[in-house]
Amino acid sequence: MKKARDVKKVDDKRVSAFEAPTLILGIILSILSAIICMQIIGKVGVTPNTSLIGAIVAMIIARIPVKSFYKFRSLERQNLLQTSVSGAGFAAANCGFLTVAIFFILGKTEFIFPMAIGSLLGLAISIIVIGKIFDSRVFPADAAWPPGVATAQAIQAGDEGGEKGKRLLQGLVIGGIASFFKLPAAGIGIVFIANIFSMVALGVGLLIRGYSHLIFKGFDLGATYIPHGVMIGAGMMALIQSVMIILKDNKSHSTEAITYTRSDKETKKSLISAMALFLAGAFVLAIVSGIISEMSLGKLILWLIWSTFSATAAMLLVGMAAMHSGWFPAFAITTIFMTIGIFFGFPIIPLALLTGYVSSVGPTFADMGYDLKAGWILRGKGTDVEYELYGRKQQIILELIGGTIGIIVVLLTMNMYFKMDLLPPISRVFASTVSASADPSLIKTLFLWAIPGAIIQIFSGSSRMMGVLFATGLLINNPIYGVGVTVAVIVRLIFGTEFMEIRDAGLIAGDGLYGFFSALFKAIF
Repeated sequence: MKKARDVKKVDDKRVSAFEAPTLILGIILSILSAIICMQIIGKVGVTPNTSLIGAIVAMIIARIPVKSFYKFRSLERQNLLQTSVSGAGFAAANCGFLTVAIFFILGKTEFIFPMAIGSLLGLAISIIVIGKIFDSRVFPADAAWPPGVATAQAIQAGDEGGEKGKRLLQGLVIGGIASFFKLPAAGIGIVFIANIFSMVALGVGLLIRGYSHLIFKGFDLGATYIPHGVMIGAGMMALIQSVMIILKDNKSHSTEAITYTRSDKETKKSLISAMALFLAGAFVLAIVSGIISEMSLGKLILWLIWSTFSATAAMLLVGMAAMHSGWFPAFAITTIFMTIGIFFGFPIIPLALLTGYVSSVGPTFADMGYDLKAGWILRGKGTDVEYELYGRKQQIILELIGGTIGIIVVLLTMNMYFKMDLLPPISRVFASTVSASADPSLIKTLFLWAIPGAIIQIFSGSSRMMGVLFATGLLINNPIYGVGVTVAVIVRLIFGTEFMEIRDAGLIAGDGLYGFFSALFKAIF
C-alpha cells in the first residue's frame, strides 16, 4: 500500500513540456532571455549563465498571489522553465549571434541565413545527444556539473527554507560581494563540488597562463598556440579513453552499470548516431550555402569529414570540461579545429561555415548538461528511473524549443545590432583568423605540445580528466580565478567539504547573479 501511495505521489509531480501554462510562459521568458543575452554578448563580450536567472524568475512567479501562478510552486515546473530560458539565452548569444556576425564582419551577408540554419542544426543535435548519453559512464549524472548543482540547490532552498535557505542565502550574499570586488566566488564554490584532482589541474593551468610572464621571465603564454597544442593532446587522449570505456566488456562492470540509466551499448549507439547526424548537418549546410559547388569533390569530402569530426570532438571536449569544472572553453576549442582547417586549404567561406557550425555545438551541450543535472537532483537523483527519464525528455523538448526561439530572435533582431556595431568580440577573432594564411611553424607547435597534454591525460585517467582541465586553465586568461581555486583546494584538503554544503552552491549562484545583472547594466547603459 505504501508503495502505491509513493508511485501516486511521483505521478502527481510529472509535468509535460507541452502543458499550456508552462509552455507559454517558457516561450515568453525564452524570448526575453535571448534578447538580453544578445545585448550582453554584443556589449560586454560574455554570456552569463541564465539557468539561475530562469530558476529565480520561476520561483518569483510561483509566489505571485494569483491562483493561476500557484502551480509554478512545483519544482518540476521551475526546472522546466529555467531549462527553456537558459537554452534560449545560450543559443541566441553563443550559437546564433556569434556565428552570423562572422559573415557580417567578412562582408558576406548572403551566408548569414545558411549559417543560422547550420547553427540551429548543430545546437539541436548536441541537445539531443546529451539527452541520450547523460547519466552514462562517460557523462555520469553524479559527476560535478557545478552550475547544475547550484541551480537545483537554489530551487530546493527556495522551496524548503530553514537551514538550507540560510546556508544558500549566506553563500549568495558572500558570492555577490566577492564578485563585486572581482574575487572568484564561483571558482571557490566549484572546488567544494568538483573532483579535487580536476580542480588542482585547472588551478595550476590558470596560474601558469595568468603569470607566465613572471614565471618564464617575460614570456607570454597567451600569445602562443602552446595551450591549444596541450588541449589537442589531452583532448584526443580523453576521447580515446571515453571510447575505450564504452567498448569494454560490460560483464566486468555489471554491478556499476546498474547505477546508470544509459548503458554502454546505448552510449556507443548514441555517439555513432551523433556522428551521422553531424555529417548530415554538414551536408545540409554545404547545400544551403552553395559551397557544395565551389569546391572540388575531394575537397568537399575532406570538408565534410573534418566538419563531422570537429563537431563531435568539440561537443565531447566542451562537455567534459563543463562536467568536471563548470568551465567550458568552447571558443578556444573551436579555434583549434578552425586552425587545422586552414592547413587543409579550405577557402574562406567554407572555413567560416565550419567554424560557425563547430562553435554551435559546445555551449548548448554544456548548458543542457547543467540543466539535466539540476533536474536529476530535483527528481530524486534517479531513484525512480521511469520518472527520471520522463522528466529528462521534457527538459530536452523545452531546451530544443528555447534553442529554436534563440535562433529566430537572432534573425529578427540582428540587423539592429549590426547597425549599432554591437558584435561579439570572438566573432571578430574568428573572422580575422579564417582570413589568415597557414603558418607551417604553427602546426609544429600544436603537435609538439600535444605530447605533454596527452601524457598528463593518460596518467590522470578519464575520471579525473586532469589533462583536459589543465589545458582548459592554460586557455583561460584569469589568474585571480587560479589563485581562488588553489586556495580553495588547500582549504578543502584541511577542513573538508561539510562546512561548505549548500554554501558552495550559494557562492556560484551569487557570483552568477551579480555577473548577470552587472553585465545587463553595462549592456543597457
